Amino acid sequence: MSLDSSAQTGSPLATATSAPLLITTRLTLRWRDLDAFNHVNNSSFLTFLEEARLRWFARLPGDWNAPTFMPVVAAANINYRAQLGWPGDIEVSLYCERLGNSSITIAHRIVATEKPEVPYSDGNVVLVWINPGTGKPVALPTAVRQACAGTGLVAEG
Repeated sequence: MSLDSSAQTGSPLATATSAPLLITTRLTLRWRDLDAFNHVNNSSFLTFLEEARLRWFARLPGDWNAPTFMPVVAAANINYRAQLGWPGDIEVSLYCERLGNSSITIAHRIVATEKPEVPYSDGNVVLVWINPGTGKPVALPTAVRQACAGTGLVAEG
């Protein structure tokens, strides 16, 4: 299987680039992100996605969590398109792929800043907002819904 299957119709990468952009953020790769094969370890990609989500949340014009509602990761799909090495900087772009009543599906695309035409990763993460006391799903916070609907988009330079 080729790592460069991102051009296929319906792929997460194709979906991501056609969905509303939530944020693009730059991250610097760390030595600790590498594995024994001297490339960025697969688990580091989850950390990159988490950091981008938290930066997006921090820029929302309203509450995205409170004592009665908080997001939890329900699913994560990561396609590794090419090996990523150190040192370097990456750009993580998040897109609203699907907006539900209590959940959002956030598509992602990760590229190296010096090679933005080369996707290193794409995929999506499903977040569900729950009441932490009951563990039951709750309605999406207004700030999240507006951002995902394209009315509260934020970007980082």
